[in-house]
Amino acid sequence: MVKAGGCAAKLSPSILDSLLSRLPKQVDPNVLIGFDTADDAGVYRLTDDLALVQTVDFFTPIVDDPYTFGQIAAANALSDVYAMGGRPISALTLVGFPNSAERAPILEKILAGGLDKMQEASCTVIGGHSIADDEIKFGYAVTGVVNPQRVWANAGARAGDRLVFTKKIGTGVIAAAIKKQSASAEAVAAAVESMCTLNRVACEVALKFPVHGATDVTGFSLLGHAREMALASKVSLVFDHKKFEFLPGALEYSRRGFLSGGLTRNKEFIGSCAAVPESIPEELRNLFFDPQTSGGLLLSVEAAAAPELVAALRERGLPASDVGEVTVKTHPLVMVK
Repeated sequence: MVKAGGCAAKLSPSILDSLLSRLPKQVDPNVLIGFDTADDAGVYRLTDDLALVQTVDFFTPIVDDPYTFGQIAAANALSDVYAMGGRPISALTLVGFPNSAERAPILEKILAGGLDKMQEASCTVIGGHSIADDEIKFGYAVTGVVNPQRVWANAGARAGDRLVFTKKIGTGVIAAAIKKQSASAEAVAAAVESMCTLNRVACEVALKFPVHGATDVTGFSLLGHAREMALASKVSLVFDHKKFEFLPGALEYSRRGFLSGGLTRNKEFIGSCAAVPESIPEELRNLFFDPQTSGGLLLSVEAAAAPELVAALRERGLPASDVGEVTVKTHPLVMVK
């Protein structure tokens, strides 16, 4: 029912980058984080020890089951708050759906899936807005809270930090395989489980460690979000491709050419900002540009604490790995070796 699924349906980052750079600057001393550093959410200070975290995220279906789609959309929207080190408290529903009574049961299942995931996050849905739309779209505007002194931002990464990633990669190519009716049941199940997993535990565990900066990896891919962190922090990020884990089927579907338009747009936008050597197999190189839906957190953490952080995350059942390091700024900004 859709042309592109999940975060692969995002506008091209090159279009957004160009438009946002031309908008007039707003001045408000209580805005701790706005959209100028491409962070996952905005942060607005209320008091010296309390700030709001605000974000909005919605997209088209990435799986066929409506209840599961609702869960994934909710987990993805909540992720932006967790990526700032915050705690979600309330949400508003956003719906675009065909104006058809016959299809209303589908929407009911989508809403039920989203609500269940919001309840898991202890985040209360307090309203929403809907429009008639031939192409299904669903998501949430989420509000969270955070201590202004403990915000994780794109600009927080420091040279010498280690980079820890908390999920496996590959939802984009698996979604493309689903659309072509070529994805195995194992691959679909693994991707769904990953996308439905809240980043809540990852956030709660990481808050106990000296994390300097963070982002969640979604539609602009690992390297796209890494680029944003590198630019904001004025550093470079270097990844070891052997340290990443990939979802079952991801390498196979990449090899077979199940690549979304979002992946191609990510490659074009990141361009010379990222270096991925040709010595790395093409199917693996593709996955570093693969648009992720409800992906993991990329954490920039004090080097000495990285092994303990990875161990703590794995103890809670997360496939976390130390995947690289933060270095002084060089060209290109982001490298895979």
